[in-house]
Amino acid sequence: YTNCMHHVLSKPTKILLSTISLYYLAGAMLGPLYAIFVEDIGGDILDASYAFSVFAIAAGVTAYISGKYTDSIKENELIISFGLFIVSLGFFSYILVSEVWHLAFPQILIGLGGAIMSPAFESNYAKHLYKNAKGQGWGAWEVTYYFTSAIGALIGGFVVTYFGFNPLFLIMGILTSVSSLYIYFLPRKAL
Repeated sequence: YTNCMHHVLSKPTKILLSTISLYYLAGAMLGPLYAIFVEDIGGDILDASYAFSVFAIAAGVTAYISGKYTDSIKENELIISFGLFIVSLGFFSYILVSEVWHLAFPQILIGLGGAIMSPAFESNYAKHLYKNAKGQGWGAWEVTYYFTSAIGALIGGFVVTYFGFNPLFLIMGILTSVSSLYIYFLPRKAL
């Protein structure tokens, strides 16, 4: 697959896929286990639904605003880095959650960060796709999402089974922080 994609993806798209894969990996580590985590802190299915609603509302409100600013900022790579940084804070803050009503804080942070980052990421990614390989470029993005999600779900299950949720949240925060820092310190001409 890598050899096949070598000539289809530009260097900036490869960098973007590499960094976003850490974000997808981290998110997928918790995704299938989220309801179990909510139950562990005394919640139920309705509480898990409420927490996801908070995330979606925060993301929805922020995405529109972020999209407007993405178009007006010259170095929108910094928006990607900033959004990933906020997501990492959200992942780390799960460590502090001990009651159901605490779930709103990390969910809001993750929703805000993801929505801040997404328009800038997608705009940047689209900008660097080769004209004759746009479908393949977006296909590579989809493959990255699904494969990192599959790997993340397996890793998350392993970590929680043998070490618990707090080490998982620590790993998730670190992965997203690394992605944020990499983009922040990357020479601007690289993207």
